Amino acid sequence: MACSMSNTGASAIGRGHLDIGDAVRRSREAVGYSIEDLALTCGLTGTEITRIEIGADVDPAKLRRIAAALRVPNSAFLQN
Repeated sequence: MACSMSNTGASAIGRGHLDIGDAVRRSREAVGYSIEDLALTCGLTGTEITRIEIGADVDPAKLRRIAAALRVPNSAFLQN
């Protein structure tokens, strides 16, 4: 039973990361930026942007840099 609860929590966290990544991708596309455009604008690498968009990295400092580059509030990438 403990393993089941642990697995459920892990999948919920994974979905949250994907939701954040999806919000980043949608925001990036809304302003017409490619991954490379966003990387140059916020000072991250294209690989870092890709990792964020697929939900593998949700570093708050990186998300703040992306939000500033896209001119959206930091809260745009927070989970509800």
